[in-house]
Amino acid sequence: MIQQVEETLEWVLENIASIAIILFEFIGVAIIIWSGVTGFLKWLKHAGDTGVYLARGLAMGLEFKMGSEILRTVIVREWKEIAIVAGIIALRASLTFLLHWEIKEEGKIGQKEE
Repeated sequence: MIQQVEETLEWVLENIASIAIILFEFIGVAIIIWSGVTGFLKWLKHAGDTGVYLARGLAMGLEFKMGSEILRTVIVREWKEIAIVAGIIALRASLTFLLHWEIKEEGKIGQKEE
């Protein structure tokens, strides 16, 4: 009886996590696409904040995608899969770090120009 309840709860958790993973991936991709299109339009208009706007959008999209990878650790079962997910998280975290650094540097340049 207890084992059946555990299996049912595990099944529910895996399904909720799978749905959340897909939802977070979709949101992340949508934010990246929106930021890219909007950034391109800003670039065409020669807006001064195009780089910062695009970097912020990319960073936000990557954070949603990183959230989906963290949730993916709930449903992986083998060490090989965990290593792959950890590698993806490390890459996305480093990209996010670089984007935040670029935003900070752009902000410094913008303040010096004013």
